Amino acid sequence: MYQPAFFQENDPEKLAALAREIQFACLVTADSGALHTVHAPCVVKGTPGDLSVEFHVAKANPHWRLPPDAPTVAIFQGDQTYIHPGWYPTKAETGKAVPTWTYVTVHMHGQLEVIDNRDDLARHLDELTAFNEETRDEPWSVADAPESYTNRMMAGIVGLRLRVQRIEGALKLNQHKNAADQLGVIAGLRGSGPAATRVADRMAAARQETGDLE
Repeated sequence: MYQPAFFQENDPEKLAALAREIQFACLVTADSGALHTVHAPCVVKGTPGDLSVEFHVAKANPHWRLPPDAPTVAIFQGDQTYIHPGWYPTKAETGKAVPTWTYVTVHMHGQLEVIDNRDDLARHLDELTAFNEETRDEPWSVADAPESYTNRMMAGIVGLRLRVQRIEGALKLNQHKNAADQLGVIAGLRGSGPAATRVADRMAAARQETGDLE
């Protein structure tokens, strides 16, 4: 991953937390000169130094048949949005402003292994479901469905685990801009819809982390 110094994030705990929050990843595996991709919701498990990413695919998906030593990267793409140059006070002062894009992304590199134990696959499905249902008033669990039905559904999927060997990330949140331009963008984003507002919140949080309060 290309990581300009302003945006590079090296804290493995912060990156793992971001990946857990994003949850959905594009997994890219290289084999025999080709790139194989799959998009899947994931469970990020463990702590830095012993991280893994668990997910599952349809049994008809050939991704799980790739060689276990083939290199794989899981790409977690988080909040991202377009930045209008008119939000920078610098534009009004000097005209020196252009559009840009802000984003949060985490890459986890490693190798895949098949989760071939049925109990492990059931645990993965329970954990994935519980993570997404925990805030609901009446959370659904796998056990709510008839066992014969879940057994039939599980027969059609294969679990996969990425053993993480390296983690890297970039948070491009206008850290290289002056305080006035940062605050101008935060204000502009907060008037531009829910997705842009989430980016504004991340920018504000980044300013607080560095002691630059709004």
